[in-house]
This record gives sequence, structure tokens and C-alpha cells, in this order.
Amino acid sequence: MKFTKSLIKGKLIKRYKRFFVDVKLNKETVTAHCPNTGSMKGLLDKNNVVYLLNNDDPKRKLKYGLEIIKVQKNLVGVNTHFANKIVNHGLENNLIKELKNYDKIKAEVFFNKETRFDFLIENKKQKSFIEVKNVTLFRDEKTAEFPDAVTSRGSKHLLTLIDAIKKGYKTYLIFLVQIQNMEYFKIAKDIDSKYYVNYLKAKKAGVNFLAYTCKISSKEILIDKKIKIIDE
Repeated sequence: MKFTKSLIKGKLIKRYKRFFVDVKLNKETVTAHCPNTGSMKGLLDKNNVVYLLNNDDPKRKLKYGLEIIKVQKNLVGVNTHFANKIVNHGLENNLIKELKNYDKIKAEVFFNKETRFDFLIENKKQKSFIEVKNVTLFRDEKTAEFPDAVTSRGSKHLLTLIDAIKKGYKTYLIFLVQIQNMEYFKIAKDIDSKYYVNYLKAKKAGVNFLAYTCKISSKEILIDKKIKIIDE
């Protein structure tokens, strides 16, 4: 997924009210939109280098949007709205080896009245639901983690993926690791033990779990490679 313009480099001052970040651009302080409602645990230290996208839409109140934060020499993509676009590009271009050569890719498909999954992909033999989780948490140099806060919605998705299996669908959950230099992924069970229990339950029921890293630059973010999921 390519950015529409080159990103602008600045330094983080603070995040507040979830949707706002103050950033120093040269000698100017600007307020940018924060497109991530999560905790962003470990990313928000003052003076972290950040990259903003300039938006010229006169209808938008804020001229800038936060896209990338640099933490411990790693670029981290923080725009949760782009996660599905990155995965969609990966599906269309066969970058996810387990999900190659599907005839149809549909986004935001309802499974039941309460739940819709990020993608439904189809070929002559199989229909598969895919749920995508954006990963921005890391607490050591090589291991990405999810979630970064308690997520009842995430647990609900896991249990609904199990229901989809019972109705004949194949199901996948992709942990999209928008963090450079990661080699492993694990569930942050100390942050949300219930999510970990439901993850193990879903894995036993046949949900397929994949973790893929991204190539990240100020010009684009693309799916890169599969990394190992560690169960502890």
C-alpha cells in the first residue's frame, strides 16, 4: 500500500483524547489525527520520531495524520485503517502463501447479524473467512505481541471464527505485524488472559493463525514475510 504523498518527519510531543497527537515539525507545533484507538503501549514516548501524512481535504479539520512512529530503531505503522488495505493488497498479489490464487476477494462480509469479518475469499473448492488484527506492540527486540490492551471484541471474533468452521467455512486470523525487524509473534497473555484462553480454544477448533511482518518506509507499507507464532 503506497502513501499518496511523501510523509513528513517530526517529533512526538504527546497523544491525548485518543484521536490527537501534538508533533513538533521544525520549529512549529502541529496537532495531527491519530488513526489508532488502541492503547499504543510502548510507542508514545516524548521525542519519538514520527511520520505524518499531509491532507489537503478542506473538509478535514486536521491537516495532518499520524502514520508511522519510530521506536528503538524500528518503524511501526500505527494507522489501523490501513491494515485491511495492506492485507487486501497481499491477497490480490499472492503475497500470503497460505492464501494464494483465490478467485474472489470480498471485504467486510457479515457472517451473522452481529459479526462481520474483514474478508471472505472463495475458489471452486472452498470459502474462507479472514479476520485481521493490527499488531504494534513489542517488548523485546524480536517478538511482536497482541493485544496491547484487553479486547472483548477480539475474543468475540475468535469464538465466531469457531462458529464459522462449524458451518463449513475455513477460517484464518492474520496478525499483521506493522513493526520492523520482528522474528516471532506471541499472544500477550499477561495483558489479556481471556484472549489467550480463547486463542488456544480457537486453535484447537481449527482456526488457522498466521503472523506476517511488513516492509515499512515513508513511501509504502507492504506485507513482507511470515514469522513464527510462539505458544507459551
